[in-house]
Amino acid sequence: MHLHFEAQQTVPFPVELVFAFFANPENLPRLMPPWQKARIEEAAFAPPPRPPAGITMPRLGIVAGNGTRLVITFRPVPLLPIRFPWEAMIEDFRWNQGFCDVQGQGPFAYWRHCHTVEPAEVNGKPGATITDRVEYALPLAPITHHFDALLVRPQLRSIFGYRQKRTTELLTLISRHQA
Repeated sequence: MHLHFEAQQTVPFPVELVFAFFANPENLPRLMPPWQKARIEEAAFAPPPRPPAGITMPRLGIVAGNGTRLVITFRPVPLLPIRFPWEAMIEDFRWNQGFCDVQGQGPFAYWRHCHTVEPAEVNGKPGATITDRVEYALPLAPITHHFDALLVRPQLRSIFGYRQKRTTELLTLISRHQA
């Protein structure tokens, strides 16, 4: 049985900037809590499709297209000296709209995380609503199913709460440097 988690935030930055930020996998470790000590160990980049006519993108480094494969390592709980590998592949890439990362190997029996970015108005100016939808399954289900409410879901809320705070901080810095 697959479980679901969703987080959403609206930021005062244009969709193009927000999408370019999330499409650059180099930003992933910056969005993870410091105690996880996340780092990219391997990356095989697939170019994104050519942007449709009329779409301009800020240059924020790499853009990971469909088929990009990343291996990151991280600590699953604070102070644990053991690092877990996580292999993810990018799919469903759509310029200025979203993409999904799907776990190839990692701590979950199944993981699909879709990022969407939609235009929004913030104080009368262009902004963006970021939605993270995660569909996941725990290993050894249904035996481990009760761990979701006790451990997994609270940790997801904490990690995505941190991610939202860092997203705002980092996009603020980036937008100042582009001005």
